[in-house]
Amino acid sequence: MAIWAFPTRIVFGVGVVRAVGDEARAARITRALVVTDPGVLQAGLCEPVLESLGAAGIRAAIFSGVQGNPTESDVEQGARAYAEQGANGVVAVGGGSALDAGKLIVLRSATRLPFEELDDARGGDRLVPEHVPPSIAIPTTAGTGSEVGRSGVLTLRSTGRKTVIFSPRLMPRVAILDPELTRGLPRHVTAATGFDALTHCIEAYLSKGDHPMADAVALSGIDLVAKNLERAVEDGADLNARGAMMKAAMMGAVAFQKGLGACHSLAHPLGSQHDVHHGLANALCLPAVLRFNLEVCPDRIRDVGVLLGGKTAHDTAPRVERLRARLGLPRGLRAVDVAEKDLEGLADLAIEDACHTSNPRPCTRDDLLALYQASL
Repeated sequence: MAIWAFPTRIVFGVGVVRAVGDEARAARITRALVVTDPGVLQAGLCEPVLESLGAAGIRAAIFSGVQGNPTESDVEQGARAYAEQGANGVVAVGGGSALDAGKLIVLRSATRLPFEELDDARGGDRLVPEHVPPSIAIPTTAGTGSEVGRSGVLTLRSTGRKTVIFSPRLMPRVAILDPELTRGLPRHVTAATGFDALTHCIEAYLSKGDHPMADAVALSGIDLVAKNLERAVEDGADLNARGAMMKAAMMGAVAFQKGLGACHSLAHPLGSQHDVHHGLANALCLPAVLRFNLEVCPDRIRDVGVLLGGKTAHDTAPRVERLRARLGLPRGLRAVDVAEKDLEGLADLAIEDACHTSNPRPCTRDDLLALYQASL
């Protein structure tokens, strides 16, 4: 077991899921709503969580109504379950969707303001209440890093657009990273979530602004992905590789407090409109974005490429494409049933997404449309 704080309390190691009861008790949770999705529940990954909570004397109920791309309805249903159970904290178990939903459920229990008003792109962070009930995050994938993130993403009913709610007050009290929980992850999910971690680290490093700590964490995360993602895909029982990817995912989310970029603005509408897995959407769009940014930050793009085995900035996008192919991921948007006719509407949504505002090269709506076309 290792315990870090950066600033989230992070408990890492094989078997540490059994510590969740003690961690929940330390967070003064007496009645917990365990937030998860149907696949994680069916796989039995919530069982050690429930056992540990019970052993600590904490009553727990399960809410498993989280979709792959969480919606406002998912969060509202979870908030109702939270209230009905008399819960005073959440333990979220699953991928980024369940972890985001868990954060948003405790937020909804603290405020009834519409999510439209809480949208980070509108300065909604100032409206997040000071006191939000505690949440504990237990990832079962190595991708989003949501377990240490300050944001939750959901698709709003009114706009059909993925919306980011952001505030340090949403950060889980504790993140429990147990590589055992990712052992049974299918190859394609391991690959797609791993590409999400890679994209977070790359976009954070390339994003505008001066944040040397985030830059250093991002580069180290890229190095971990380069050395371990293929191993984790090829041998799902390799707990060293699985653990390294959990570290990389966590580090990506720490680093992107600096910012993200155009790839995420492209990926979010693909999730909300076409239900494309977020990590896969990033994998399909990242090479085009790297080429787009090449003229404004070649030195940083070269740094990324060197970690992936290249020598020059121009090597980086091809290196990413070759990694994507070796992992068995598709090479373009057509493979996920996105057609040319869909791109205009996607570009309209992408320009409204705040992530591109920290991209190193400014983006117009036509730039984003061209990036979708280059990713077909």
